[in-house]
Amino acid sequence: MPYSIGQVSALAGVTVRTLHHYDRTGLLSPGGRSAGGYRLYDHADLARLQQILFYRALGFPLDEIAAILADPQANALDHLRARHRLLTEEVKKLQRLVAVAERAMEVQATGVELTPEERDEVFGEVTFDLSYATEADLKWRNSASYQESMARAAEHTKEDWTLLMAQAAKWRERLLSAYDSGEPAHGRPAMDLAEEHRAHITRWFTPCPPAMHVRLLDDALTDPRAFAIIVPPPEQRPGLVEFLHTAVHANAQRQRTDSGREAS
Repeated sequence: MPYSIGQVSALAGVTVRTLHHYDRTGLLSPGGRSAGGYRLYDHADLARLQQILFYRALGFPLDEIAAILADPQANALDHLRARHRLLTEEVKKLQRLVAVAERAMEVQATGVELTPEERDEVFGEVTFDLSYATEADLKWRNSASYQESMARAAEHTKEDWTLLMAQAAKWRERLLSAYDSGEPAHGRPAMDLAEEHRAHITRWFTPCPPAMHVRLLDDALTDPRAFAIIVPPPEQRPGLVEFLHTAVHANAQRQRTDSGREAS
């Protein structure tokens, strides 16, 4: 059954213009014509088109495809090997470019300007999910506190990051100890841990009033990516985020109560 050029275009997903070009260059000349002089393609033509599209997908130029199809047994394997080498090199180049782009995006989104080696050394299992950091940037970029946090993060040296991460690790140890020992989330030890976390944010990033701290933990409660910045997944426990969330809310209420007493 012969196929019209329109049918071949629809079947192969190429334009009629492309098929005309293949015909003009001799790359794919249909084997038949209709009574009205229109191009008709048979199954052999479709098989040849399939080969052409395969090589085009691999990036072969048309003249090289023509040479391969002219003598497929002698040339195809050598051409494919050469193309494989070129594609492998191109993939490596693109991977390097992707890494550079992701690095630039991560610095922009998190404000952490360290080399990958320094990041591994300083942060260990604590990770920054780029999708979450990007969403946070879009959501909070007009917030003064967010802008200050990003600016201060960008100013931190490797030594600063090493110190603050060490402080955070010690705080997590005490948090896990309190949780594992069954301390109530509304109790003073849990609230003191919440207050210490709030003070840590204020010291290293931006002033964190109780209401802001509550919003941060509300986010962590609903988004595992946010909680992973506070407690790395390998250190997490079932119910830990709820425990800290409750402690932060209780501490915020304590801070409001204490402020009210001072005001009176």
